[in-house]
Amino acid sequence: MNIPEYAAKAINMLNEAGFEGYCVGGCVRDTLMGREPDDWDLCTDATPDEMKQVFADLRTIDTGIKHGTITVLIDRNPVEITTYRTEGEYAAHRRPVSVEFIRDLSGDISRRDFTMNAICCDGSGAITDMFGGTEDLKNKIIRCVGDPAERFDEDALRILRALRFASVLGFEIEEKTAAALREKKFLLEYISGERIFAELKKLVCGKNAGKILLEYKEVFGAIMPEIESCFGFDQHNVHHCYDVWEHICVAVDNSRQDVRIRLAMLFHDIGKPAMARFDEEGNGHFKGHPMKSAELLTEILYRFRSDNATIEYVRNLVLEHDNRIPVARKNVKRFMSKYDFDFFMDYLEVRRADTMAQSEYMREEKLSQLEELGMIAINVNNDNSCLKLCDLAVDGKDMISIGYTGRQIGAMLQRLLDLVVDDKLENNKQELMDYAKDRIR
Repeated sequence: MNIPEYAAKAINMLNEAGFEGYCVGGCVRDTLMGREPDDWDLCTDATPDEMKQVFADLRTIDTGIKHGTITVLIDRNPVEITTYRTEGEYAAHRRPVSVEFIRDLSGDISRRDFTMNAICCDGSGAITDMFGGTEDLKNKIIRCVGDPAERFDEDALRILRALRFASVLGFEIEEKTAAALREKKFLLEYISGERIFAELKKLVCGKNAGKILLEYKEVFGAIMPEIESCFGFDQHNVHHCYDVWEHICVAVDNSRQDVRIRLAMLFHDIGKPAMARFDEEGNGHFKGHPMKSAELLTEILYRFRSDNATIEYVRNLVLEHDNRIPVARKNVKRFMSKYDFDFFMDYLEVRRADTMAQSEYMREEKLSQLEELGMIAINVNNDNSCLKLCDLAVDGKDMISIGYTGRQIGAMLQRLLDLVVDDKLENNKQELMDYAKDRIR
């Protein structure tokens, strides 16, 4: 396979000094799959001190010197190079307490997570594959190197990495690996919220996200106990043909692969079981479930150390996802005034995905209404309509000039904006000032 010049140069420099050097891991996997790697990582039998001698004329950075890793800048490209090593006991099922540098490639490769990440290539592009990774890539299989239970015991984050790879790449997880990750799911309690969230965001944006969320729901329940009540919860409603968790998974797959949209679909109905009420005929009703779902997702995302902007945006999408606004220009303008055009279009995306995960009952009518709302929103946006206080033809100074004081100023400006949004007043300074003068009298 072809490797970039700077990576080949690093390997050649190691070889000329009497050391081995191989590209390894994700860069090899991605290249074999026809994808462009983000970076190129190398492994070598040279120790960090020996590597520094080899690359003495280049800039090196002690990226993880205790674990045998340095970064070398070659032709302005960073190349991370790690010494062959074996690892001792793992602390809290995440990181090795100690490492031992070795001279044998096979000893180093055998500690890696999955066979597809254990493929190496030398400076000429020749492949070294000790664990059948190329065959697993060909067959789209995720398989642990060696005993999967041991691999997950060593580093529990590998459980989510396996699921993330399966979602993003569209691969199947090998039977023994799948059984082990289910068995070891309790180890995820040792993983920090930040690391869990980093994997979850990539996973939910995968092309196979819904399938993985459904197939391995008990693993996701281990990191988000709040969702477990959704498993198998029959909605008993003519609008729904799936249980709550199945509906969520189908909705995820029917939405755009944007992380905030996908998170909104993941969480939009998790409050339904808590809010379920059944009438005399046994029909399910879920009044107030958007608020409950928003509460639960906020707890989850805070636990995952999400940034506040993501929490707020996803929360608002979930709060609004069941808001079936009438198809009318003034209603669209009110909604856009509360948020903005981009949020409105994301709201429609969420509603479309939600609808596509429901039964066929009234589906075409629902989708048609969403299309109409979208067209109205585009027209409003193209018209540069006044939707925010900053768009008004008057401001606070104008209100003060005619006698308004204190809270009256903001209240009147908001009243004027509401009237303009509802098309009851033109956004004309004289008309707005006349209205305000009449009201102050």
